[in-house]
Amino acid sequence: MKIDYSLVTRRTFLNALLSGWFFAFFSGVFYALIKFAFPTIGKEPDFVVLDINDFKDIPPNSVKPFAWGGKVGLFFKKADGATTALKGLCTHMECNITYKQEDRKFYCACHEGWFDENGKNIKGPPPKPLEFFDIKIEGEKIIVLKKGIKVDLSKV
Repeated sequence: MKIDYSLVTRRTFLNALLSGWFFAFFSGVFYALIKFAFPTIGKEPDFVVLDINDFKDIPPNSVKPFAWGGKVGLFFKKADGATTALKGLCTHMECNITYKQEDRKFYCACHEGWFDENGKNIKGPPPKPLEFFDIKIEGEKIIVLKKGIKVDLSKV
């Protein structure tokens, strides 16, 4: 069936299509610029409360992740049995780090950054050591807190 005339001409259709494409493209560019200029890193908590049963069976020389706000935290049990917690982000560009058990080192795959098991930057571009947290155990709860923060669990 042939239509003799149409409400939308070919030129109008192509202009609308091109305008929509430009709008979508420049909206994305504008959004990226705003996110770059005003990063929404999000608030990190001062502390998190974890269940001790989730973390008591960690084998020596290994880590178990936990949520630290919108980022990853790592509960780390050293080879000697001592436990600690740290932020699981590289200090270079905040990429996630992993623990290499055979090397007993933390590794950032983004730019090949290495940290020893005490968090000291030993190789690659990371400018400073990893951020460690204080750990407080009360009953069946593990409280992981930023250094220097005091927490009263009766108010939580």
